[in-house]
Formats: sequence, structure tokens, C-alpha cells
Amino acid sequence: MSQLRITEIFYSLQGEARTIGLPTVFVRLTGCPLRCQYCDTAYAFSGGEMRSISEILDEVARYSPKYITVTGGEPLAQPACRVLLTELCDAGYDVSLETSGALDIRGIDPRVSIVLDLKTPDSAESHRNLMDNIPLLKSRDQVKFVICSRQDYQWARMKVDELGLTERVGDVLFSPSFQQIKAADLADWIVEDRLPVRFQLQLHKLLWSDEPGR
Repeated sequence: MSQLRITEIFYSLQGEARTIGLPTVFVRLTGCPLRCQYCDTAYAFSGGEMRSISEILDEVARYSPKYITVTGGEPLAQPACRVLLTELCDAGYDVSLETSGALDIRGIDPRVSIVLDLKTPDSAESHRNLMDNIPLLKSRDQVKFVICSRQDYQWARMKVDELGLTERVGDVLFSPSFQQIKAADLADWIVEDRLPVRFQLQLHKLLWSDEPGR
């Protein structure tokens, strides 16, 4: 039976994206090939515990949730992640996947809402963006940019236009990198440019800082 290395499974409020504020079960997979300079989940780079998919499903079911988010690390670094996503969809959950955009999203169950994080230059990992993923995105998917500077904002604005993201996916999300730029500055830039994107703050950071499992 397929197994996955799991860092944690926990129940909390969704801190970002389309379902922000809704009670959600998070399944955090271990491992990530990227090293973004602002990463807040470095504790998921290694360690974890091998769990069968049936064990994961059993633990998720104990919370009786509607929403499930599979995250990391980088969940797609473990091939069995795709099997887990399908099993969760088959169980009737509303499933989202948080992925860096550096790994191929081909073959992911179409019922999954993909939240793809396009890495900006100041993330130090923009060279890892797999642009072949963009044509694979669906109307219910989301693209996120974590903005670290004014230069990042200009780059992200250019990518939104160049890739036609607001017409391709359901939501384009701009987030200020925590403690690197002022949230109000990013909000002002979006308003000034009349950019058709969704500004978001990371709710979980405001409530619980970077505490694991929250």
C-alpha cells in the first residue's frame, strides 16, 4: 500500500487562498527541494513519519471536515501524493493542494483546487518555476505570489499580464512576505494600479505567528 512521509496532520483555520477563515484539516508532507529565503516551514524539510494512505484517511475523518489542504514542504516531491489527493476527493472532501510550482502538476485529480506559488525573484528560487505548468491550470485553481519588494511586485504584475492569469484561473493572490514589506504598501500598489488580483494576509500568522500545527 502507498505510504507518505508526514510531518503533521492538524485541524485549524485556513490562513490564505479562497477558503481563508474556514475550518480545514491540513496534511503536511515532509520534504522540499526548494529553499525560499522566507520559508516558514523549514521544520518540514526532514523527519516526519511514514504513514499509509489508509491511516491518513482515518485520521482526517476523525475531524469530520469539509475542507482538506495538502501542503508541505513540497507535497509533490512524494509521488504518492497524487494517490492521496484522489482518495481524499473520493471520500467527498473539498481538496486543495499547495505547491511551489517547481514540480509537474500533470496528472493531478481535476477535482483538486491547485494553489500554485509562482516564485518571485527575491524568493531566491524563481529559476525553479516550471512554466509548463501554466497551461495545465484550471478555472478553479489559484496562483499565489509572495511579494518581498517593490521589484517583486513589478515582476509579479508583469507575469499576471504576460500569462493571462486572471483569465486562466479563479484567483490570483498577492501576499506580502512576512516582515519584509509593509502590507499597506502592497495594498496601495494594487489599488493604485487597479490590478485585478486578491490581496491577502496570512491569517494564521496574525493569530498564531509561526507556531507549527496552527
